[in-house]
Amino acid sequence: MDYDLIIIGGGPAGIAAGIYAARKKMRTLLIADGLGGQSVVSADIQNWIGIPSISGFDLAKSMEAHLRAQEGVVIVDDDLVTGVAKKDDGTFSLATRSGKTYGARYILLASGSSHKKLNVPGESTFEGKGVVYCSICDAPLFGGKTVAVVGGGNSALEAVIDLVPYAAKIYLVVRSEVLKGDPVTQEKVKSHPNVEIIWNAVTQEVAGAETVTGIRYQDAKSGEIKDLPVDGVFVEIGLAPNSDFVKDLVERDAYGAVKVDGKTQATSCPGIWAAGDVTDVLYKQNNISAGDGIKAVLNIYDQLKKRS
Repeated sequence: MDYDLIIIGGGPAGIAAGIYAARKKMRTLLIADGLGGQSVVSADIQNWIGIPSISGFDLAKSMEAHLRAQEGVVIVDDDLVTGVAKKDDGTFSLATRSGKTYGARYILLASGSSHKKLNVPGESTFEGKGVVYCSICDAPLFGGKTVAVVGGGNSALEAVIDLVPYAAKIYLVVRSEVLKGDPVTQEKVKSHPNVEIIWNAVTQEVAGAETVTGIRYQDAKSGEIKDLPVDGVFVEIGLAPNSDFVKDLVERDAYGAVKVDGKTQATSCPGIWAAGDVTDVLYKQNNISAGDGIKAVLNIYDQLKKRS
């Protein structure tokens, strides 16, 4: 047996879990394809408890430094777990993208989530050629241009805010008649003169030549197909849990989120816990992810003591 615990993921849930596992002197390995999580690209985080304002990059570096300051945690931050198998003795074997294998008594899934895609013609063709998924990363590339942001939740609203200093015109393409994001952010978006909201618009296609030239959408009320000329498309329709690699081991909901016991973060598979955005937790927040990661490790430690 290589480790008491393998933590899969390097976001707030995984990092917080790693810190607590070190404090409990558990033999721990953390495997992640980078550290920091989804918020690393956020320009300004104002709800991380104890810090009024911090960039996602700085928060990620702070969390990483805290993790690396611990003794007893082995960190692999350039690999990805691709498969998990449960052995006859109840322990686990993990396979990674690089071809390595690791063994553990317990596993904590903190693998987070990934950007959902529209899955319409032209989206994959023009990915990186006008179709983008990170407003913080790519907003400056659209200075003076016309762009569409597809989505109606917080991620879409924040993308609009990111684009305001750069784009000449921003269309917020919403498939319903309501916005689902925070009221304060909604007001900022609605009040800006360069932002136009297109309601009941269901994106059908991304058009282009060498780069994006527009999107085609259907008016959900009238059924009319319309073309909207734009230079870029920011896809901001939410996130999908990174859980496919354990789909045969743990119970998931219809969206792929891993179901957990709210008291312990245990999954349906004995020996596997989960925390953060990969789970069916109601609210996807950094603070909640960190707390759930800690909760999971404390319960894992209790189980480890019982087996010692």
